[in-house]
Amino acid sequence: TQCIPVIFSLNTFCCTGCGPKHSNSPTIIVMVGLPARGKTYIAKKLSRYLNWIGVNTKVFNVGQYRRETVKFKSHDFFRPDNKEAMKIRKQCAMEALKDVCKWLKGSGMVAVYDATNTTRSRRNDILDFAEEHCFRVFFIESICDDPLVVEQNVTEVKVNGPDYKDSDPDAAMEDFKLRIAHYTETYETVDPTIDDDLSYIKIIDVGRRFMVNRVADHMQSRIVYYLMNIHVQPRSIYLCRHGESEMNIKGRIGGDSSLSENGQQFSFKLGDFIKQQDIKGLTVWTSELKRTGQTAIHIDAPCEKWMALNEISAGVCESMTYAEIQLNFPEEFALRDQDKYHYRYPMGESYYDLVTRLEPVIMELERSENVLVICHQAVMRCILAYYLDETSERLPYLQCPLHTVMKLTPVAYGCKVESFPLGITAVDTHRPKPEDVSPSREPDKALETTPDYP
Repeated sequence: TQCIPVIFSLNTFCCTGCGPKHSNSPTIIVMVGLPARGKTYIAKKLSRYLNWIGVNTKVFNVGQYRRETVKFKSHDFFRPDNKEAMKIRKQCAMEALKDVCKWLKGSGMVAVYDATNTTRSRRNDILDFAEEHCFRVFFIESICDDPLVVEQNVTEVKVNGPDYKDSDPDAAMEDFKLRIAHYTETYETVDPTIDDDLSYIKIIDVGRRFMVNRVADHMQSRIVYYLMNIHVQPRSIYLCRHGESEMNIKGRIGGDSSLSENGQQFSFKLGDFIKQQDIKGLTVWTSELKRTGQTAIHIDAPCEKWMALNEISAGVCESMTYAEIQLNFPEEFALRDQDKYHYRYPMGESYYDLVTRLEPVIMELERSENVLVICHQAVMRCILAYYLDETSERLPYLQCPLHTVMKLTPVAYGCKVESFPLGITAVDTHRPKPEDVSPSREPDKALETTPDYP
C-alpha cells in the first residue's frame, strides 16, 4: 500500500536579486538518512536514470571526500562530541558542495549530494548555499526501521565497503552498528510541519510508503515518478534479440520479416534454455513485430506485446541495405556516422527518440520481477545502456549479437551481466564507428557483404 500525500508549491523564490527560480534552474538532490538506509544505492540509481534520459547528472559522495582526507579508524570518528572529527567532516561536506557548484555552473544540470545530512542545521547550510547560487533543492529521505533490511544492507554493503577493507567481519559489523548509534543521537527527520516549505520525498521501508511535499518543477516530478517505481527485491532481467530473420540475411534494415532457418533453431534453443533456468514467475515481453513473437513461441510463460519495443524506425530508408543508403543518400549516411545517437532518419527516429519511447518500458522493468525481453538491436542497446550506465556516445555501438541471451542482475551499486551464446549460427550485425565519416568517402565495400543494422 502506498500512502502518497502531495502538497504543491505555487511560488518558489531564489536569492535576493535573483527573482523567482526558473523551471530550468540547476538542481541539488540532497540525500537524508541514517547509514545503511540505501541512500547511496538510490543516489547512484537515480543518477543513472537521469543521465540515460539526457539530464547531465553527477553524484558527490561526501564519504569519499572524507576517505581522501583522513584514514578511518573506528566509530569514535562519528561521535557527535568528537569536535576534531566534526570539524573535518564539516570541511569535507563543504569541499563537496564547492565541487557541486562547479559542476552545476558548468555542464551539469543535476548534482546528487550523497551524505547523511541528518541534522536540520546541516540541511539549512545546504539550503543557504543553494540560495546563494540560485540552485533548486530537492531532499530525498530514506527511512527504514525494518531490522532485517538494515542488517542485510550493513552486511552486503557497508561491512564490505572501503572503510572496513581487510577488517574482521564481526568486528566491522559491531563498529558500524555503533556508528549508526552515534548518528541516531542527533538525527532530526525532515518534519512535515517544521519543514513544510521544503520540496522532498520520504521513502519509507524500501518503498512500502512514500510522502511527497511541494514538487516544484518538471525535474522534481520526474524524480518522484522514478523513485516511486523502483524496488530492491532480488530478480533478474533476461535480454535477447529475435532470432535471425530473412531480412538479416539479405542485409536489409527494418521491415517485418519472418525468422530464417537459423532463427527458428534459435527459437527452439531459447525455449530449452529458459526452461533450464527455472525462473520463478517469468513474464516474456516482445515487440509487435513477427520475428520477436516467433522467437518466443517455444517459451512456456505469459507473453506481452509492447509497441514501445519495436525496432527503431529507419523512415525513408526502411528495407534498404546500408550500401544502398550510402549510394543514394551519402550525406545522410555520413551524418549518422558522425553522431549516431542524435541522428534521426528522414521521417524516422534517432536513438534519442528511442530512449524517450522506451522510458515506460524501463519504469515497468523497475517495478517488475523476473522478465525476458525479446527485442531488437537498437532497443537492446538502449536497455543495456540504462542498466550498465553507458554514455550516449557509446550506446549506439554496444555489441548485442544475435542468438545470445544476456542476464542482468541488479546488485548493490550496479548490475551484474552474464552472457549466454546459445550456439546457433547467425550473421554478424555489428559495425564499429568508421574513422572516415565524410560524405565524399569511397563506398564501403564491406557493406555489400556484411549487413549493419540500427
